[in-house]
Amino acid sequence: MASNTTPIILQTGKNPQHSIVWLHGLGADGHDFVPIADELELPVAVRYIFPHAPMRPVTINGGFVMRAWYDIAAQSIDAQQDAAGIRASQSLVEALIAQEVAHGIAPRNIFLAGFSQGGAIALHTALRQNTPLAGVLALSTYLPLAEHAASEVQEQTKATPIFMGHGRSDQVVPYVLGIASRDALLKFGYAVEWREYAMQHSVCEEELRDIAAWLGRQIEV
Repeated sequence: MASNTTPIILQTGKNPQHSIVWLHGLGADGHDFVPIADELELPVAVRYIFPHAPMRPVTINGGFVMRAWYDIAAQSIDAQQDAAGIRASQSLVEALIAQEVAHGIAPRNIFLAGFSQGGAIALHTALRQNTPLAGVLALSTYLPLAEHAASEVQEQTKATPIFMGHGRSDQVVPYVLGIASRDALLKFGYAVEWREYAMQHSVCEEELRDIAAWLGRQIEV
């Protein structure tokens, strides 16, 4: 059914010149972050794209079929990583980027954002583009396939700024994994703005304010 695969698209004004592709977490869908569009109150019109991850069995959840950008096979989420699933979701996001470019949005004005699994795909994809994007919002997440990133990172993407927000009490994507991912990105040469919060695996009001401020700084009014 089209409603299961077609992204939710919202525009906050006429003729937007900036896009944000926002990827949900495991088991959620594109509706999960739709309220964000109203809360951020950005200084320019923005076109939001909220895609739905494919339905797939998730090993760690007993093979239960749910929306997931890739499979998780082990309790430690950075072990036994589903490289094929991650790269397939990269292709899905790249198709969305291409659609935004076809709508007249320059890559330098396209942001990738994501929570948890969605954030992992946002990071993974942004680092492998031929043209730098406007930025990446990586929330409560980590850098997947980090062992491959050193040889796959495109030099030009180091101009893409990254915001990472993480809860110090996160037990789903451990805080220490977020820190390790931040440090890896810094080592690769990316500009990372790191923010941590007194929360678990979620998004808080303070983080939303920080996201809005960061986006405002990246957007050329």
